[in-house]
Amino acid sequence: MFVGVDHGTSGIRFAGLKKERRKRGVGEAEVCELSRERAAELSGEEILSEVEGELKIERDGINLLALTYSMGDGFSKIKSVEKVPNRGVRSGEGAGARVGGGTKVFDALKDAGVPAILIPGIHAGSEKLDRRMKFFSHGASPEKVGVAYHLYKKGFENFIFSDISSNTVTVAVASGVVVGAVDACLGAPGLFQGPLDLQLLREIESGRVSANEAFSNAGVLRKRWVGGVRGGVRGGVRKEGEEELVLDALALFAAMEISAMQVLMRDCGVGVEASRVFLTGSVGEKEEVKRRIERLLDSGDGETETLTRWSAAVGCAEIAKDVFYGEREILGIEVEL
Repeated sequence: MFVGVDHGTSGIRFAGLKKERRKRGVGEAEVCELSRERAAELSGEEILSEVEGELKIERDGINLLALTYSMGDGFSKIKSVEKVPNRGVRSGEGAGARVGGGTKVFDALKDAGVPAILIPGIHAGSEKLDRRMKFFSHGASPEKVGVAYHLYKKGFENFIFSDISSNTVTVAVASGVVVGAVDACLGAPGLFQGPLDLQLLREIESGRVSANEAFSNAGVLRKRWVGGVRGGVRGGVRKEGEEELVLDALALFAAMEISAMQVLMRDCGVGVEASRVFLTGSVGEKEEVKRRIERLLDSGDGETETLTRWSAAVGCAEIAKDVFYGEREILGIEVEL
């Protein structure tokens, strides 16, 4: 059995794949999810027991496990988890909510003695990332590599996907290599997190909020523009018509980001007609968001495809399987065991 772990913003998702190898195509996967809050309350042994039960496996039967954790910006090659210091991040300080559940899951799996590899994020140290994209320190967290590999295993080599949920991240893959990635703090907002505009910079400078608090409250459900309510909408959409505005805004900014990646793809020799567009995440998989984005991209109905929120975990399990069977490069990322 091969296991993939998606350390997401809203929860930690697991996928288990059987040992039989397929060069292309996806085998049947068992999946489960553990909220970060619940994981924080459990002991390491309780976490392991719950995952074993949900995936119908025993830890001794795991051939290889592929882990993702936080930004993954402290290394640039896929490595055995024991060889990567500080859980693979440069610093524990940074963008995003800190609950403690993801850390507890990481440590439980590492301490269990299960053979495990750690997947890096996409950042300035990524060797085959387009060198112009390295202007930004960070592009995408490690689980986005899982989404990309899941698409690659389905037979696609040129594609763009936008993961729209708590935040929004868009990734471009050309000829089977990740060439570009735009993180939530750089471009399109998600539901809760987003880029810092002038007003937020002023609030940070005044000391009213920290930079991380500003980022974590710059999404379309939290920023004060929704309904004109100071402090934003923290408990969901409050007024009639606001849901439409939220979906319209998410679709607009995601479509703009996808269009920007199409510019990069063309410059990498891949035309719009040759690259596919995919949507994923708790918002991206919604049909009403898909329709809006297709209209904005001026693409025909059905030309944009959706993936389930399990794609990252399944893709990570597929990475574990292929590394186990000898792959030494994943989407342009070197494997160094």
